[in-house]
Amino acid sequence: MSLNEKLDKIRSSPKLQNQHETAIVLNAVEETLRDQKTEPTPTAYFAAVLALLNQSISPTKGIVNKELATSLVYLLDLVTPHVPHALLRSKFSQVLTNLAPTLTHPEAEAPLLRPSIGCLESLLIAQDAAAWAMTQNQIGPRRAISGLLNLAVDRRPKVRKRVQDALTTVLKHPPPSPSLDHPAADMCAETALKSLGEAAIITGQKSKQRRQGYDHQHEPGLIHALQLVKTIATASGGWPSRKIEPLCELLLGISKSTQEYLTLAAFEVFEAIFEGMANDFASPKLPRLMEVIFELRPSQEDSQLLPPWIAIVSRGYDVSAQVDPEATFHKLPEDFQSISEFLASSSHNIRVSASECLISFMVNCIPDHVLLEPSILDEKVLERLAKSASDLLTVKFQAAWMEVFGVLSATFDNLRWKSAPLLSDVVRAVGELRGSESFNGKKEADGLLGKSISAMGPENVLAILPLNLTNPQDGQPGRAWLLPILRDNVNNTRLAHFKSQFVPLSEIFFQRVIDNDQAEKTMEVKIFETLVQQIWALLPGYCDLPLDLTQSFDQNFAELLANILYKQADLRSDLCRALQNLVESNKAVLALEGEDLLTQRRLPKSNAKENLSHLARFSGNILAVLFNIYSQTLPQYRGFILQCINTYLSIVPQEELMDTFTRVISTLESSLDGADPQTQADKQKRAKADNNMPPMSHTLMDLVITISIHLPQRKFATLFAVAARVIAKDDDPQLQKKAYKLIPRLAESDTGKSALELRNVELQQLLLDSAEKASSSARRDRLAAISQIVKYLPQSDLHFVPSILSEVVISTKETNEKARTAAFELLVSMAEKMRQGGVVVNAKVDHLPDNTPNATASLEEYITMVSAGLAGSTPHMISASITALTRLLYHFRGSLTTACVTDMVKTMDLFLTSSNREIVRSVLGFVKVSAISLPTSLMLPRLESLIPNLMVWSHEHKAQFKVKVKNIVERMIRRFGVDVVEKWCPEADRKLISNIRKARERRKRRKDAGGDDEAGADAGKRKGRFESEYDEAVYGSDDSDEGSANSDTEVLKGKAADRDKGRQTYIVEDENEPLDLLDNKALANISTTQPLKARQPPAKKTKTRMNADGKLLLGNDDDDDDTMMMDFGDDGNACKGEPGDGSLEGGINAYIDAIKGKDAVQRGQKGKLKFSNKRGKDDDAMEIDEDERVQKPKPEKQGKAALQGHSNGIGMTKTRGGRVMKNRGGKRGRR
Repeated sequence: MSLNEKLDKIRSSPKLQNQHETAIVLNAVEETLRDQKTEPTPTAYFAAVLALLNQSISPTKGIVNKELATSLVYLLDLVTPHVPHALLRSKFSQVLTNLAPTLTHPEAEAPLLRPSIGCLESLLIAQDAAAWAMTQNQIGPRRAISGLLNLAVDRRPKVRKRVQDALTTVLKHPPPSPSLDHPAADMCAETALKSLGEAAIITGQKSKQRRQGYDHQHEPGLIHALQLVKTIATASGGWPSRKIEPLCELLLGISKSTQEYLTLAAFEVFEAIFEGMANDFASPKLPRLMEVIFELRPSQEDSQLLPPWIAIVSRGYDVSAQVDPEATFHKLPEDFQSISEFLASSSHNIRVSASECLISFMVNCIPDHVLLEPSILDEKVLERLAKSASDLLTVKFQAAWMEVFGVLSATFDNLRWKSAPLLSDVVRAVGELRGSESFNGKKEADGLLGKSISAMGPENVLAILPLNLTNPQDGQPGRAWLLPILRDNVNNTRLAHFKSQFVPLSEIFFQRVIDNDQAEKTMEVKIFETLVQQIWALLPGYCDLPLDLTQSFDQNFAELLANILYKQADLRSDLCRALQNLVESNKAVLALEGEDLLTQRRLPKSNAKENLSHLARFSGNILAVLFNIYSQTLPQYRGFILQCINTYLSIVPQEELMDTFTRVISTLESSLDGADPQTQADKQKRAKADNNMPPMSHTLMDLVITISIHLPQRKFATLFAVAARVIAKDDDPQLQKKAYKLIPRLAESDTGKSALELRNVELQQLLLDSAEKASSSARRDRLAAISQIVKYLPQSDLHFVPSILSEVVISTKETNEKARTAAFELLVSMAEKMRQGGVVVNAKVDHLPDNTPNATASLEEYITMVSAGLAGSTPHMISASITALTRLLYHFRGSLTTACVTDMVKTMDLFLTSSNREIVRSVLGFVKVSAISLPTSLMLPRLESLIPNLMVWSHEHKAQFKVKVKNIVERMIRRFGVDVVEKWCPEADRKLISNIRKARERRKRRKDAGGDDEAGADAGKRKGRFESEYDEAVYGSDDSDEGSANSDTEVLKGKAADRDKGRQTYIVEDENEPLDLLDNKALANISTTQPLKARQPPAKKTKTRMNADGKLLLGNDDDDDDTMMMDFGDDGNACKGEPGDGSLEGGINAYIDAIKGKDAVQRGQKGKLKFSNKRGKDDDAMEIDEDERVQKPKPEKQGKAALQGHSNGIGMTKTRGGRVMKNRGGKRGRR
């Protein structure tokens, strides 16, 4: 911004008082310049303001006039950057003398201090090396810097910020000099270090006082000092070299603070230093900084200081790798070995920090050229690095095995193909651990082995860990568990390895399955089938950018894949994905910008192009096979085949593509000639049959749609002719639906888009002619097709919009949600097209007379077209028109004219008085959108008639009218105020207003009390229910359910406590021989969790104790002296008491005999009850006289009556039958 623009802002009428004073001073200065006939240049302004400044600020009297001084210094701050540097150097002493009282005055206010700092900034930038050579005792730049440094830790944040900005600007503009640092950098660093040290001492003392019981607030001085250090480090391109060591020592001491914000602030300072050194100018300082940091290495077990120190080392190496990648890489093995020693620490935090640092080394410090074109020295460095990584799997680092696996995974990721054979020992050791049954880290080992497979390739890994599946021998365990790991991680390898090892292996297992085909399928046969599937599941990975595609993918292999596709349906998905990967992986390489072999995974673009040409020679035969199996596959399993077909259509030669399309089209036409009608009833009958294939015409139409985007322009005439024929078939809705998908499919390619533009008129007529024959199931796809036609509609054919508009409007009431969404999107799309302008030739619209005048296309004209539906003959059409207008109003509310919107609101006000519920339901949506989105000035005059008409429906309970009205009124109250709404509300309905007001007041009280926070959070989450703002506006509600979410504070505390616990180590060894710690498998027998002991059966059975009420008693035997002990035998009976003797034990035994005894009721077949009438030798038969036998009467029917719930007491007469009645209170009784 120029000086004149800045001064113009002051000259314009200011609103604030201080700006008013500044404008008066500026006016006086300009009048003085005019009186002196001096041109108003920056130099003239500077001289005039400086002369006035001598009168308002005196070196002896201080600030004479504070208001005038503030305005003058503000103007001086504006003018100074535009004054020549020579003049500023000559006037430096005078300006500094005048500004000194403002900078040193203890009660100087921020409005005066900030422009004073700005003036000093401009003056200091203008100084040369000679001025900076002056001492601090002289009136020179160093004295000004000293004043700024004192203000840099001021308690006022705006003053601190202004000082920090000024120091940054000054230090970034050093005078011409051979030195790397600014002349004032050492002074700034020394002052900042002194402030930081003093603040750290004060904070340490207060921390001790707090631990002794004295409560103090946090000391902000340390944070301010840290911010000053960060500012100087950022501005001066890193920290001055001579001051690095004391700074690092101070920062590391602060980093171990228990206060997280201090640790974070110290890290930010280190980050600023490293960022300042990440350039060529400051890079010579970096080695000294790293040297100092390593000299300040903390103790091995310092869990507070070691993690931040390791993090700083990690960041330092990151910057060093950017500045000097070659030197950093050559030093990497020594430092990797040094940091890896911390993995043996007993502290979990130290181990995690060390592992993250080692991972950072691997990610940032290995240059690309080391992998692509390594020198002999680079090879040796890689060997040493791999040796250090392999040593991490020794027992010494057992406690950190999880962190070690993470480091090794990063090593594999970054060494890539160089991992073989450098990390072969790691693969062997982890493989042996994974094969041990007692090893608990199988999941982590699988992940590491997966990384090794991706890096080294499956061929190298299987050479170390063979599968041993066909002829397992002693000492050579089978490793079938490797197959899923291979499946997930194989890529960018040799396809010949799959052909040589896995194809024969698959044939062996498949032959075993065939040999047992006639017999019953055993578990062994199922295992063989699973192995065959797992082997062929590896093929997609081998086909992901193979290195030998042209050599390995030959005619024999292609025929093998074709035979498997025909004969083994279970393997089709894997084979199709493999064939697809062959093409897509090479296309991805060609799509990359530039030539980067690391990103391209060692495959040059020339090889990728050659691979695609090689595959194109096989594409014709592959497509023929895929077409055949597609027609033989059920629809629900066809998706992956169609994707594979689409992939190979993109590379097939043009001549073969034309021949294929011609054959498919001719077959489709003959199929259409002989096809039977496919009504919905026929479709349902076909769905009942599990394996019934769809008609051939459906299959061929899918293929036509897939081929369409690959066709040249000359074939589109044939394509659209077939589509027109299929669309006209109203006896097959499913086929018609597929035909409509053709137009959106064409829009996916550039050729298809141009075809839609060229043949737009033809497609318009096709869609208009087929409107009456469109089935409801094809509605969504038809709307999607219309949307594409509208997108490419020329401005001369806008008559298509009113021709198709009625169908789109009525589709907004479709039952299918996706069809409704498509209709709304099409409504907006047509509005945007009309908004672009043009002429609507109404004479071309079918339902309008030929003499209808043309209309100018506009948004208002489109609204008029949609509003014509309000005069419809059916309530359904009127309701759909209102819904469409609601959507358009919400979307274009800022673009429509006020008159148009007012007319819409007035019209809807009339429809609100309709007696038809369907119409009113749509009008309520319109009213809600109007109330929340239209301007207040437009809605307030309409409330007088709107609210009474709205309240009529507040008494209607059907279709939730009452709830909808209440929600709208709540929105109105929020927007317009309760007084305005209550003013126009009828007297009889004001109870609703009162209810809403009281509910709002309750919610406000709860919110003020702090109890509504969780409900508010839940409400915020519930907003995600709606897919668009329009749905939220129409269907959203202000109602908020009250409730409280469960707090998981205790759970978090528990987890934190678990993390803080030190991890212990346990050895799992056999009882007979001790564990050999020198064995490579020793790690599998060492666990960080305590092993569970096998449960031993109790030596003595504990007797069950019960009290007099029959309740079980838990605890010691002497818990309760009054407890009655009861012993039970092995048969479950109490040891004392016989059934029927009247004792408690006898009663229990009688009950046990009734449910478990030999005469107990049992259940037979189908759950029927059986009673045993057999008598044993010792059973006493009860003799019953004939006279005592009474014929038992048949019970009366009792409906749904149930027996009484409670049992009768001993000795009381039992009541049979009866009815259970339920009174109004819910209690049960007997009648």
